[in-house]
Amino acid sequence: MSEIRELQASDIPALSKMFLRVFRAPKAQVTETLSRYLQHFYLEAPGQDMGLSSLVHIGDSGEMNGFIGVTGLPMVFEGRRLRAAICGSLMVEGRETDPMAGARLLKAFLAGPQDLSLSETASEVSESMWRKLRGKALPQHSLDWLRIIRPAGFFVELGRGRLGAARLLHPFARQADNVLRRRMRPGDLRWSGVPEARNGQGNFKVVEVDAAAFAELFTRLVASFRLRPDFTLEQLAYVLREIALPRVEGSAVFCRVETRTGALAGGFVYHGDAGRVARVLQILAVPGQEQQVVDCLIEHAADRGAVAVRGRTQPALLDAMLGKRIAFAHLASTVIHTKDPALMQAFQAGEGFFNGLAGESWSRLATSNIE
Repeated sequence: MSEIRELQASDIPALSKMFLRVFRAPKAQVTETLSRYLQHFYLEAPGQDMGLSSLVHIGDSGEMNGFIGVTGLPMVFEGRRLRAAICGSLMVEGRETDPMAGARLLKAFLAGPQDLSLSETASEVSESMWRKLRGKALPQHSLDWLRIIRPAGFFVELGRGRLGAARLLHPFARQADNVLRRRMRPGDLRWSGVPEARNGQGNFKVVEVDAAAFAELFTRLVASFRLRPDFTLEQLAYVLREIALPRVEGSAVFCRVETRTGALAGGFVYHGDAGRVARVLQILAVPGQEQQVVDCLIEHAADRGAVAVRGRTQPALLDAMLGKRIAFAHLASTVIHTKDPALMQAFQAGEGFFNGLAGESWSRLATSNIE
């Protein structure tokens, strides 16, 4: 008979194999690095001592055939401390023999001791299950965005994973993009690129900072949200250490945006090297400065040689992104479940902070570079 129970250290070998089969290459070999990371991330990392547990589904055969990864996020709402549970990896094998295993896992997770449950990677199938269990999708948190900077380089980069020879086209793409961008006038708005000569941000400047300085910036700028993360210093430092590691897109860049007088306007962090599509993990802005911070991000990525920049939306940033030739697509949904209508209302009104550092995309499990 099937059962659902908490993840244990003895489950890690089976979990590692399932993770590779479902999310990577079915025939890939489990490495010690992957197994060690899964154990640390789900059982030992800061935030995993909040009384919230990942769950495994044991099938009739006695073998693990399902898993739901859970990480804890302390939050605060109008002075009230809360426990949020973030649902990351949800995977089930052998659906033909046990088609309800995924639904049972999700139901068991949502029945946990947390005040609210969140996920930013719900597929259409997962979102449907959340809705049936009285969860809600958050449309303004659920869009991925893309701004093309160097169009020829962007399309060559898209072909890199499918055609190994595509890298040979990089020099030609670079020359074509240089000609195109030089011909564009400052202030030109095109879907096909960003001009090389730009008007600049005038009274704003970007200063690259270290992870510790970005932690202070993050804490200060999320304080304006009614419902927001309430990281311990240890947990926030852990998240930023993870982010600081290079990703497939390139090295991490932490930035502070200042006015000409040195006053804080916002900040951002992304991974991206020259010739790559930069992946933004977080954009933060003082209310009223969102547009300038987004402009500074795009210019900074352009100056570093990125062919494009992409990220995930947040309600406070959507207005600032309109009219900047940014494309939006729905790839996965951000969903919430809570029995407290005040918490649901706060998120639906754009007063709850989620995604980015307060989410799951910062984890190395969201990338393909755990060997």
